[in-house]
Amino acid sequence: MTPPPSDPAVAARLAQVEAEIMGRAPEHDLVPTLDRVAAVMELLGDPQRSFRVIHLTGTNGKTSTTRMIEALCREHGLRTGRFTSPHLHSMRERIAVDGEPVSAEVLVETWDEVAPIIEIVDARSAAEGGPRMTFFEVLVVLAYAVFADAPVDVAVVEVGMGGRWDATNVADGDVAVVTPIDIDHTHFLGSTVEEIAFEKAGIVKPGAVLVTAAQDEAVAAILTDRCDEVGARRYAADEDFAVTDREVALGGQLLAIRGVAGNYDEIFLPLHGEHQGANAALALVAVELFLGGGERRLDPEVVRAGFAAVTSPGRLEVVRRSPTILVDAAHNPHGATALALALGEAFSFARLVGVVAIFADKDAGAMLEALEPALDHVVVTRNSSPRSMNVASLGEIASGIFGAERVSVVPALPDALEEAVTVAESEGMGGGVVVTGSVVTAADVRLLLGVKET
Repeated sequence: MTPPPSDPAVAARLAQVEAEIMGRAPEHDLVPTLDRVAAVMELLGDPQRSFRVIHLTGTNGKTSTTRMIEALCREHGLRTGRFTSPHLHSMRERIAVDGEPVSAEVLVETWDEVAPIIEIVDARSAAEGGPRMTFFEVLVVLAYAVFADAPVDVAVVEVGMGGRWDATNVADGDVAVVTPIDIDHTHFLGSTVEEIAFEKAGIVKPGAVLVTAAQDEAVAAILTDRCDEVGARRYAADEDFAVTDREVALGGQLLAIRGVAGNYDEIFLPLHGEHQGANAALALVAVELFLGGGERRLDPEVVRAGFAAVTSPGRLEVVRRSPTILVDAAHNPHGATALALALGEAFSFARLVGVVAIFADKDAGAMLEALEPALDHVVVTRNSSPRSMNVASLGEIASGIFGAERVSVVPALPDALEEAVTVAESEGMGGGVVVTGSVVTAADVRLLLGVKET
């Protein structure tokens, strides 16, 4: 976890700032407009124009790909900002400079600078019958102000949701990256992949470059149309670049990638799963295009060093041994499918037990169906969020998919984890536990087990 400040006065002030930010409307309570964020940015002198931006959207893989791009840029000698969401333990994780979460001192100092401007915009909105700025909107303001003050050479920015009206979109990315698009957040983004793709395509700005994962044909067409509309160049996985070789390795995988400017081999990526290999290709090409316009090959040794340093907490992360306990932030069917495939490829457990807690607004049935082939038993529970699905309801869904004999219903997460360990070890050594269903579920277990790294 991000360490607390050592100075008691700073710690107290940080707690006040965090309370003020957390007291705003949550990030899932959205009004689709950039007006309030743009107004604050203008009053602050548009800090988001003082650095270059690589902007990412998609349904799954955004955070991991963001962290890969940032690591590669840093390895190439650039001073970096990184903005990701949601956080595991502390909102400071979302705003990183040179790979480290923003310090408490800098966060407090920056908040004291921007808060009066936010109050002006809040008052204007209230006078027009509108809401205050949301939790996510003010975090974006904070991030862009921190990056401008640092100053950073490049900010690698993950959207919160969608793209077109996401608060991060007040910045214009030189490179836009779109990870695989699937159904998620339907109450905000639309009920079809085409509607969702239209929203996410909004981060592709005039004259920019798009790097996209392999997509559904309809999604690919929408992204291509957006590029044509704004005069952006488009580079697509499996067309313009690809993972050409991939081998499972101890602690991760070994990749060969054909980029747009050259080939790169013997890349060790300390993350598991085919999906992370695909994310690595996106990241590499994004940096090729950002640094050299795709016209010159990057130094392979620098590329290897950058990827070797990548971490992605909460993404198929080993948090304990004997038995092995993994956490994964999969929170939709697409993510659960990728998790199930990666588990089968990277681990060999005599008995694998899942601990699952899912938000009530997610497609729990489809997620459990995706996980079922990979799990011998599942323990359903709740996480610490009030959005967590009722455990009895989740148990009924799970029983219909796994069969009642393969399901345990345990309301408290610590007890559920203990039950899962017991079941995993019930037939001797070699069992494992994977905890999944949401970022909150992964974070709760990391906290329970005392995992500090982010």
